[in-house]
Amino acid sequence: MKTKMITRSVTALAVLAVAGCATDQSTGDRGQDAKSGKNATAYPFTMKNCGTDVTYKAAPKKIVTLDQTAAEILIHLGVGERIVGSGYEVAKTPDAIAEQYEKIPILSAPGQEIKHEKLLEAQPDFVYGSFASMFTKEQSGDRKELHELGVPTYLSEFDCNYHESVAGADYDMLFEEFRRLGKIVGEPEAGEKLATEQRAMVDKALDNVKKRDKPLKVMWFYSTYEGTPWAAGPGGLPQHISELVGVENIFADAKTKWAEVSWDEAAARNPDVIILADLTRGEPNDTAAEKIELLTKDPLTSKLDAVKNKRFITLPGPHMDPSYGAASAVPELVDGLNKLG
Repeated sequence: MKTKMITRSVTALAVLAVAGCATDQSTGDRGQDAKSGKNATAYPFTMKNCGTDVTYKAAPKKIVTLDQTAAEILIHLGVGERIVGSGYEVAKTPDAIAEQYEKIPILSAPGQEIKHEKLLEAQPDFVYGSFASMFTKEQSGDRKELHELGVPTYLSEFDCNYHESVAGADYDMLFEEFRRLGKIVGEPEAGEKLATEQRAMVDKALDNVKKRDKPLKVMWFYSTYEGTPWAAGPGGLPQHISELVGVENIFADAKTKWAEVSWDEAAARNPDVIILADLTRGEPNDTAAEKIELLTKDPLTSKLDAVKNKRFITLPGPHMDPSYGAASAVPELVDGLNKLG
């Protein structure tokens, strides 16, 4: 069995290496001339990403995104038709891009990550993922191996090391990521436009923040694993958003940006508001409705002030990640907090 798997993998690697060379030869010159304005991407160029120097030789034509969040960002950059495969879906796709997204082949099982051999079969000339856990030999393959095959990658700077808190994690960092991706795919103007639009969305929402004498305490409740809750800690966008809108994240002192906490500790910190991630992966307590049912039926959590007073705010799960929808989290959260009085 091991011999068969190794043989198939080596064969796939060889095919991908040949495909990568062919792609470079056929698109290298056109990549340089893809856009004619002064802001056109000049290929080849090298960019440091998560501590690794990556060279991009031409505008990619066959992109694999390792997760839904990455695919949605590229669709908004205008290159959705170049995505030949994606995976790890966590929530309903926004209606505005649903038609484009549905045309993308999904290379993974529901709620799962793309496996290495499946990725190789798509013969990508660029691979982009939002989470470090995806660029491993056990999942989609490590970045070094793909680079050796001539396939450049990009990993979100928000997750260079899985779940670790990121110094300076804020919207400026997210918008710069849009610009970097725009440059990589040969659409720098689209990256700048997206960053500008989202900055305006955030700024407008912040103008409507209701002033309070005492900040509300909030818990960002993402999911559970074997009954243990995962909540937002420091060094991620939820913490940055909390600071922007003037609320206190009760787990701002956690060791990671997404931390395994305990219901006992959540009860001791007694949040005024619980912000729920609405997910559709099919895992236990993934949807916001399931989370509310869990909180209201459990003898311990049912006594929390937020639960007794039904002070819940629901956000699509991806809005808590470095995604296209992350900027929308601010107006949604501000609106929800204002309605609570």
